[in-house]
Amino acid sequence: MRASVLHDVERMEIRDVPEPTPGPRDVLLETSAVGLCGTDFHIYSGEMNFNFDERGESIPLADQPQILGHEITGVVREVGAAVDDLQPGDRVVLDQGINCVSVGRDASCEYCATGHSHQCEFYIEHGITGLQGGLAEYLATPALNAVKLESDLEPAQAAMTEPVGCILHAADFATRVEARYRIGDGVRTALVCGAGPAGLIWVQVLRNVLGFDGTILLTELDARKRELAASFGAEPLDPRAGDLVQAVRDRTDGRMVELLVEATGSGPIFEVLPNLIRKQATLVMYGIGHGGASLELMNQVQWKEPALVTPIGASGGFDPDGRPTIYRRALRLIENGTIDVASLVTHRYDGLDAVPGAFGGDHAGAGYVKGVALL
Repeated sequence: MRASVLHDVERMEIRDVPEPTPGPRDVLLETSAVGLCGTDFHIYSGEMNFNFDERGESIPLADQPQILGHEITGVVREVGAAVDDLQPGDRVVLDQGINCVSVGRDASCEYCATGHSHQCEFYIEHGITGLQGGLAEYLATPALNAVKLESDLEPAQAAMTEPVGCILHAADFATRVEARYRIGDGVRTALVCGAGPAGLIWVQVLRNVLGFDGTILLTELDARKRELAASFGAEPLDPRAGDLVQAVRDRTDGRMVELLVEATGSGPIFEVLPNLIRKQATLVMYGIGHGGASLELMNQVQWKEPALVTPIGASGGFDPDGRPTIYRRALRLIENGTIDVASLVTHRYDGLDAVPGAFGGDHAGAGYVKGVALL
């Protein structure tokens, strides 16, 4: 089969690779669409590499090339002998994380047993930890990782299930954390930093899923993204238009924000972050990366004693059929229109041959929110 192979830093090409063979508990999926995530771009650029050896050190791409893509939707083409609840032709989205439940391990690890499968002791992940991702014609995965669509939702939108699931997981953490200020309990003003896909989904989850009726401020450089944020119920701020701290102070009557969601992955944001939050606020560190900044910037954050929430992935419990609760919940919220993902898909790339070019810099341009490869 053909696949987009990242064989070194910033070196990606289409290659012929062996087609995967599904086992008795697996399905073979023909890939329909794959969302391109910031994590993919970080791996491509060499900033990150989550394919670790037994000592926890990253394996160079030149030694083990990777097929990226973890926001996956497709059509079932084959089912293993032990699979009785999916059949060829079913349209599904994937939980990209392989865990104890999905492989049928006799005794689940402590994380899977308590509904935190993203921290599974034996966790491996399509498109991130070295396991083949979705930027290929076919992919084999445990059947329990495949959640069936119940609508005619187009593939580009279905591929957004994973990022919506990640926000739901993070929001669940933020509502459960032991803190002075929690959503629905003391939070008057929330501030979302960044209006990429994550920030824009965060605004919708706060408004449409959690029913938060307070003020949602959002800081973002890109004008188009600020427009989208406003359409979802946020009050956007352009940090270049003036003093951001003063703007937040004015809008909160000096209280500052009780909930801050950091969704940029930018290190320098921590220079101003301590002055944006109220003492003992809840701080959700959602963005990944945070390069270009010294750890000493955390000192002023720590002195305000915020409740730090550091969620990752879309962990959650399992439904009675063994499938991931949060992925199914995320898909249904997209299908019923509670979460608008169509507005976020600004760039579409048709076919595998277009994939290497999709990593060429579009994501850094004005107006770019989300790219999806349509295979």
